[in-house]
Amino acid sequence: MTPKKKSLVIVESPAKAKTIGVILGESFSVESSMGHIIDLPAKKMGIKIEEDFKPEFVVIPGKLKLLSALKKAAKDTAHVYLATDPDREGEAIGWHIKSQISKPKDPKDKFLRVVFHEITKDAVKEAFAHPQELDKAKFDAQQARRILDRVVGYLLSPFLWRKIARGLSAGRVQSVALRIITERERDILAFKPQEYWEIKANLTKSSHQEEPFEAKLTKILNKEPQLDNEAVTKALVERIKKEKFIVSDIEEKEKKRAPYAPFTTSSLQQEAFNKLHFTARKTMLIAQHLYEGIELGKLGPTGLITYMRTDSVNISNNALAEVRGFINSEYGKDYLPQSPRIYKSGKRAQEAHEAIRPAKVSHKPEDLKEFLSGDELKLYEIIWRRFVASQMNPAEMLVTTIKISAADCLFQASGSQMKFKGFLLVYDQNNDKEEEKRMPLLSKGENLKLIELLPSQHFTKPPARFSDASLVKFLEEKGIGRPSTYVPIIQTLLLRNYARRVKGYFCPTELGMKVADLLTQYFKEIMDLDFTAHMETDLDSVEEGKVEWLTILRDFYPRFRQKLDFAQESAKKEVVQSSEICPKCSKPLVMKWGRKGRFLSCSDYPACKFSKSISIGVKCPNEGCGGDVVERRSKKGRFFYGCSNYPKCTFVSNTLPEQGQEKDDVEPPEK
Repeated sequence: MTPKKKSLVIVESPAKAKTIGVILGESFSVESSMGHIIDLPAKKMGIKIEEDFKPEFVVIPGKLKLLSALKKAAKDTAHVYLATDPDREGEAIGWHIKSQISKPKDPKDKFLRVVFHEITKDAVKEAFAHPQELDKAKFDAQQARRILDRVVGYLLSPFLWRKIARGLSAGRVQSVALRIITERERDILAFKPQEYWEIKANLTKSSHQEEPFEAKLTKILNKEPQLDNEAVTKALVERIKKEKFIVSDIEEKEKKRAPYAPFTTSSLQQEAFNKLHFTARKTMLIAQHLYEGIELGKLGPTGLITYMRTDSVNISNNALAEVRGFINSEYGKDYLPQSPRIYKSGKRAQEAHEAIRPAKVSHKPEDLKEFLSGDELKLYEIIWRRFVASQMNPAEMLVTTIKISAADCLFQASGSQMKFKGFLLVYDQNNDKEEEKRMPLLSKGENLKLIELLPSQHFTKPPARFSDASLVKFLEEKGIGRPSTYVPIIQTLLLRNYARRVKGYFCPTELGMKVADLLTQYFKEIMDLDFTAHMETDLDSVEEGKVEWLTILRDFYPRFRQKLDFAQESAKKEVVQSSEICPKCSKPLVMKWGRKGRFLSCSDYPACKFSKSISIGVKCPNEGCGGDVVERRSKKGRFFYGCSNYPKCTFVSNTLPEQGQEKDDVEPPEK
C-alpha cells in the first residue's frame, strides 16, 4: 500500500511551526517561511508608476534557498495550508508564497487558507476543518499600503538628502509621528509656568474624639479661589484664622467602578509601559513568544495568548463561557455578572479579530512560573488578570464628601470606604492601590476646631513629553497607524536619530526638528494628522472590498508629485556654519548629520573630505590621551560617549565624565 502523503502547512516562524506541528501530528509537515519571502527590491523603488503603479516584487536576498525548499515540499503534496497570521501582513505572506510555489496544473483546492487567533488544539483543529480561500481584498489593502509607503519614502528621502544631509529618510506615517513629538517639544519650550497657591485646613472635632483630617479650600464667594501670589494668600490665611469652621453639608454616595475591556495592542503597550516599564517593542516581542508557543513540560509547546496585533475588544462565545465558569468556581457567584459584559470596539476595529486574552483561563499565572521567564510571566499575568477582571462585577465604594464653611470660604474633604471589591480582587487597572480614607463621624451644623492652616505654593506644569504608552495612545485616538505599525514607527524614529528616549520619554533631536519643519512646510498634506487618518480609513475600505486599491494611489500621487516638484525648486539647503576652520584647506567647517549623529565637515566637500566628531567640551579621562569626549551612536541607534581618538583610545561610557550626565539606551561601540 502506498503511504498517504502528508499535507504541507506553511507559517511564518519556527516557534509557531513547532507548536502547530505538535497539535496537527504526523499527517502534516509544518514549515516556516521566516516572515516575508517576497518584497519590493531594496536598492530601487520597484514601482512602475507610469504603468499604473505596477509593483516589481522580488525574492528577498537570502530567501532563495528557503523558497526552493518550500517548492520542493509542495510539489508532491495534495494540499498546502497557508497558516500565516490573521492580518494583512499574514495574508500578503500567504499570497506571495502561493504565487511562487503554485503551478498552472494544480487543482483548485490545493492551496487553502486557515485562520486562527490562538494556537490551541481546539482553535487549530477547527481552522483546519474549515479552510478558506486567500482574501484578495486584505492582500490588496496590504499592497496598497506597501506601495504608498515606498513611493513616499523613496521620493521624499532624496529631497532630504539635498536639503539637509545625505542618508536621511522619510516615511508616510513615521514623519507624522515625528511632527507630533516635535510639536509637543515646542509646546514644552514655549511654556511659561504660572504661580498659584492652595490652602488646606487641618481640622478636628471640638471634642478631639476623632483623628484630625484635612480639607481643601475650593471656593470663595461661590467662585474658585484666585490665589496667584504669596501676599494675597497670606492675607486670606490671616482672615480665615478668625472664622468659625462649621460643617455645612455631608453627602454620601455609592460609587461603582467598572472594569476595563480586555487588551488591544495599543492598550497592552500602554499598560505594560505604565506597570512594567516595558517599551512597546519589548512588549510585542514577549507577546509574540506567548502567542506562538511556550514549552509547558508534558503539555509540550502551547500558545498561551490570542493574536497580539488587534484593535478589537471582542471575545469569543467559548472564551466567555470558560471565563464565567472560572469566576463562579474561583471567586463565587457574587463576583459574576448575570450576563457577559460586552465591550464596544473602536470604529476602525477589525471585528473578526478578538481582544488579547489568555488562550485558556485555566492556565493561571502562578501555575506557569517554572515555564516562563520573569518578563514573560509579568506580561502574561497582566493579560490574564485584565481578561478575568473584565468579566467580573464592578467594585462598590461609599464616597463621603464633607463641605465646611468658614464665613464666605468653602472647604471640602472627601473619603471612601470599600463595600465590595468586585473585579479589584483580581486586577487594579489604575496602577495604584485603592486606599480607604475614612472620614470622621460628623453632623451637619457641627463646629470644628482649626488646628492649622497650610498654604502651599505651586506652579503650573508644561505638557509632558510622549512616552511609548502616551504616543501609542495618541496615534490610536487620532486614527494614525494600525496595531502592526506602532512599534515600527517608534523604532524608525529612534534609529534615524530623529528622536531619543530620555528617561523613558521621547525627545526630538535637532535633526528631527529640522526634518519635521521642512516636511511640514512643503508637504502639509502628508504631515497632516487628519489626512493620514483618512488614508488609514481608505485602506480599511480596500480591505472591506468597498474601494479599489489603485484608486487610492491614482488620487494621491499627482498631488504629491506636484508638491515634491515645488519643494525641490523652492526649499533652500540647510547649512549650519561653525566657528571652526578646516585644518587641511582653511575653509569653514559646517555641521552635518549622519547615521551616527552630528559631525563637522569641510564646506568644500567633496574636494576636501575632512570631517570630525563634535566635541562636547570635556577631555578624555584616560591619562595621556588628550582626546575629546564625543557623542557616538551604535548601529542599533543607541548613544554613548567615546573618545575622539578611537580606536587608539577605547574609552566609552554611558555618563558624561566629570559632569555625570546620564545617557539613555547606551551600549559600547561595535568593533
